[in-house]
Amino acid sequence: MAEAYGLLPPLIWVLPISKPLKSSPACLIQKFVFPMIPKETVYGKGLDDLDNTFSNIEDAIYNAIKNDLVYNELIGLLQYQYERIEFVDKPLDLDFACPLDLYCSYTLDQILVALGRHTERKRKPFQKGVLYLPDKWLDVFFVTLNKSDKDYSPSTIYRDYAINEDKFHWQSQSITSVESTTGQRYINQQNNGNRVLIFVRDYKKDGQAAVPYTCIGLADYISHYGSAPISIV
Repeated sequence: MAEAYGLLPPLIWVLPISKPLKSSPACLIQKFVFPMIPKETVYGKGLDDLDNTFSNIEDAIYNAIKNDLVYNELIGLLQYQYERIEFVDKPLDLDFACPLDLYCSYTLDQILVALGRHTERKRKPFQKGVLYLPDKWLDVFFVTLNKSDKDYSPSTIYRDYAINEDKFHWQSQSITSVESTTGQRYINQQNNGNRVLIFVRDYKKDGQAAVPYTCIGLADYISHYGSAPISIV
C-alpha cells in the first residue's frame, strides 16, 4: 500500500474541483477533508482541537489511511468522482490564491476553507448567509432560492432570485439598513472597490443532507431600493 500513497494527493484534488489549480495542495486537501468530517463529532474540528495529535492536515490523512479498509474505500471514492467529471470549469477571477471555479458546486465547508475562513488549525462556526472578508475586500453571499417555512423564519425568507441570465435580485439581512456600515458598503460597491461573490443552491436540504452551493461568480451593483432589508440588483 505504501507504494500507492503517491496516488492520493492528485486524486484528492479531483474531488472538490476538477484539477489542481491556483492554490496550494494544503488548501485543496483541507477542502476535501472538512466535508467528510461530521460536525457533531470531536473530529469535526481543527487540528488545534485535537490535543496537538498531528502537526498538519497531511499527517492526519496519512495516519488515517494506514488502515487498509479506509485507504481502499477512499481511493475508490476518489476514482469514482474522477471518472464522472462532466465539464471543464472556468477560473474565478480573484486577486488571491483560491481553488474555487465558476459554475462548480461546493459544500459550505469547502467554500469556507477555500476562502480562508476555516484553516487546518481551526474550524470556525458559521451559520449566516453572508460572509465579509475585509482583508480580501470581498463579500460572499450564500443564497437558497427556494426557502421553506420549516427551515427559515418569516424574517429570513428573503426575495432572492435571478431576473435574467445577467441580473440577480438579492435582499440583505433584515437588520441591515441603508445607513449602516454594511449597507453603505453594499450600495457603494462601484466606488469602494469591494467585490461580491455569490453562491446559490435550489434548496437547503435534499433529504437529510445539505445541498451544495454553485458558484455563479462575481456581481456588480446596479441599483437598490428599500432598507432593512435592502433589495439590491
